[in-house]
Amino acid sequence: MASLKEVRSRITSVSSTQQITKAMKMVAAAKLRRAQDNIMRMRPYAERLGDILANLSTITEGSVTNVYSEKREPNRILIIAVTSDRGLAGAFNSNIIKGVTTLIKERYSRQNAAGAVTILTIGRKGNEAFVKRGYKVIGDYTGIFTNLSFDTVRGAAERAMDGFVAREFDKVELVYNEFKNVATQIVRTEQFLPIEEQAVENKTSAAVADYTFEPSKEEIIQELIPKSLKIQVYKAVLESNASEHGARMTAMDKATENAGELLKQLRLTYNRTRQAAITKEILEIVGGAEALAAE
Repeated sequence: MASLKEVRSRITSVSSTQQITKAMKMVAAAKLRRAQDNIMRMRPYAERLGDILANLSTITEGSVTNVYSEKREPNRILIIAVTSDRGLAGAFNSNIIKGVTTLIKERYSRQNAAGAVTILTIGRKGNEAFVKRGYKVIGDYTGIFTNLSFDTVRGAAERAMDGFVAREFDKVELVYNEFKNVATQIVRTEQFLPIEEQAVENKTSAAVADYTFEPSKEEIIQELIPKSLKIQVYKAVLESNASEHGARMTAMDKATENAGELLKQLRLTYNRTRQAAITKEILEIVGGAEALAAE
């Protein structure tokens, strides 16, 4: 049985840990509210921009070409993996790492065997994990969550877009955590490039209306497509940021509960050990008194 000093030391240590996890939960909750507001504001804008682009693509089908829709044999693959810079968020980062490795194994095993799979990491945890596993990693975009904005994220999108245009990559996939709620984050895998054709069967008459283009439909398309792609990456990073804070809040809440349960067990052990020590001392005193009386 552990000594009283050892049990007291463990109680002090667990209590300190519990205070830290409580503080981290509160910080994560405050950051989550801001991140959730950001993604809720971004979603309608990103969706509306995508609808506009789909409408214009329907109207201009066949008359305007763009380099981001070119379909090629997928021999060279780029995967954009969005993780976080920090840990202590449960399975948040490991789910992305597992999702990317599963994607490579199931879809791009041939390209991976040929050394033609590249991973662009957003977040330090993903960068460290994929480098350790021996993957070809480019574009270490760490630290962007400190001052998260469109300007800090678009560099990653431009790197992927430029690589696709230059035929460095034939296909680009985007893997990130979508924010559902505080306790639920969903790993999403989306084709980033080439741009997938939008289904138009269910479009309303407004989608095929006669538009007046100013300046010209070519210029509008060429301006909207790059912006839409950058917004897509920015939205994924905002989703991941909100998911990270939700996952960390949940993890720290669970850690605080576990620390409370451990404290209960340690205090029970402490009381039992103390009672045993007192009983032993009493027995020693009684035994000594009986020995003296016998003399």
